[in-house]
Amino acid sequence: MSDTENPAASHPLPHPSRVTISDRVMVRVAGPGTDKFLQGQFSQQIDDVTQSHAPRAAACTPKGRAYCLTRLVRDGDDVLLELPVDLADDTVAHLRKYLMLFRGTSMEVESDARIIGLMGDSTVSQLLPDDTGRLATAGDSVTIQGGHLIRTMTTAEGMARYELWQTGALDKSLQQALNNIPAATLSDWHASEVAAGVAALTPATKEGFVPQMLNWQHVGGIHFKKGCYTGQEVIARMHFLGQLKKSLFRFATGQTETLPAPGEAVRDGDRPVGTVINSVGFADGSAELLAVVRHDAAELSLAPESAPDTTLFLRPLPYSVSEREQTGPSDT
Repeated sequence: MSDTENPAASHPLPHPSRVTISDRVMVRVAGPGTDKFLQGQFSQQIDDVTQSHAPRAAACTPKGRAYCLTRLVRDGDDVLLELPVDLADDTVAHLRKYLMLFRGTSMEVESDARIIGLMGDSTVSQLLPDDTGRLATAGDSVTIQGGHLIRTMTTAEGMARYELWQTGALDKSLQQALNNIPAATLSDWHASEVAAGVAALTPATKEGFVPQMLNWQHVGGIHFKKGCYTGQEVIARMHFLGQLKKSLFRFATGQTETLPAPGEAVRDGDRPVGTVINSVGFADGSAELLAVVRHDAAELSLAPESAPDTTLFLRPLPYSVSEREQTGPSDT
């Protein structure tokens, strides 16, 4: 989620607005082994994935490093998830190795499906004037003709956000209401994800971090009481032993000619103390980013490796990260 090839984001973010999230694809898991397969590979309790609840989840290596950050959406007997375009083929190929154990169960990209981001409360009141109360909390989901409407994380500045997972033709009146919502850019959506503290993996950052380092537990993406799944031992140990020494922070820059890229170092002088996860540039020349940074370094004078003269300023997240209060002197 870096916008070097997309128009700069608006500031403030436009709302109400809609964005076709063209850098994500939807994947359908279908067949008798769907739930058992997902239960063994993802950090979410699959029984909690219902028609009215669509939580986030992570899939990890045996060492607990996340290679997939997604959302799980119940669609009849099937489950939908979304993947970044540039990681989708590799992720699906990897997960299919486990899927071979479940006869009659498939995992396929839904080429005709799309995900639309919605910014501002009034977007959903236009689409579902009688059902907005069913989308009160992040992860709440409502099934509609042609897809699902899902509440996602509100930004730190208080802007409500939603996702429309469209799997088929929408009702005519719903399609007309959607068309009436002003369009915004993909960079605007990326900026709202940064402001909501929601990380996205890229080829430069996949398998680089345990999900807690990406604050995935604070966006509802980890169920710490579920049974065994790939990587669970490392994730559980970090949680129950309080070993998290770095996590996801939101930063802003002043005007900068160089947009920090995912995977590049965040430095305190010559010392690397973190890694850029996602970044977005604004029309005024400033930028915001999410970076995994050591807790004992977050308030130092930090700069991205590619622009050492660009100071990073801490910005708020819409949730608290309690683990930062438990940090000891050593790094993880």
